Amino acid sequence: MARQAGRVIAAHGRHFLVAIEPPAAKDGPLECVMRGKKGGVACGDHVEISPTHPGSGVIEQVLPRRNLLYRSDQLREKLIAANVDQALIVVAAVPQFREELLIRCLAACEAAEIPAVIILNKIDLPESAALASSLEHYAGLGYPVIHVSAHGDIAALATRAAGQVSVLVGASGMGKSSLLNRLVPDAAAAVGDISVALDAGRHTTTQARLHRLPVGGAVIDSPGMQEFGLRHLDASTLTQAFPEIRARVGQCRFYNCRHLKEPGCAVLEAAASGAIRSTRLRVYQSLIAQSEGPTR
Repeated sequence: MARQAGRVIAAHGRHFLVAIEPPAAKDGPLECVMRGKKGGVACGDHVEISPTHPGSGVIEQVLPRRNLLYRSDQLREKLIAANVDQALIVVAAVPQFREELLIRCLAACEAAEIPAVIILNKIDLPESAALASSLEHYAGLGYPVIHVSAHGDIAALATRAAGQVSVLVGASGMGKSSLLNRLVPDAAAAVGDISVALDAGRHTTTQARLHRLPVGGAVIDSPGMQEFGLRHLDASTLTQAFPEIRARVGQCRFYNCRHLKEPGCAVLEAAASGAIRSTRLRVYQSLIAQSEGPTR
């Protein structure tokens, strides 16, 4: 049987659900495995498959990606989403805002050339006022910041997501699932169907899933995370992944300045004057040290 084009809409280990594209009325997603060991498959990947039995098939090839968002540590890489138009990074003041995680997510998006939007959820809580003020700094760096409440007004988020393929990322407890259920009313039912199809039960919640928006476009929901490793980014890429540092490249005394402690460093001078946020500089310096470490 001839190969068919499709898009990965869910994954669990080496098992995937692939939606045939363009869909026909009779086509439902196929349960697929990857032939051989040809590398990872991400939610959102465009693939070629060979049907094997009714409702199942084999992924023969992952087609070239427009982009790929992923994280990595010393042991492995974790693919999050491929071929997206934007990343929607959900933060909230409660239970706890972790700025380093946000910084790392933004750096990964910059490296992958994926536009990032910060979604401040739970804006109705009194604790959110201080965080909203703090996030104005990120708006100044060029990242749009949208204020929403998953149990109230999400109009600005719905407008931003309409017609786009977005990946929804953030720490556990930020309200991603509640926002998804507002954007895609049948998302919970779809998750249940995927769990049954992949025979993975509750464990499918550790994988990304693509949901079609009623108004057009799609949202890829990724699992809540507690850390975002960037072991795959080298020093040169990290420099470009921080807009305020990228803007000062070439202004330091030394052409190969790493912006750690070198004299005449334009980045350090900007940090001392308050033009660069100290938290962001510390994360950048930590990542640079990691990228140059012996374990890389």
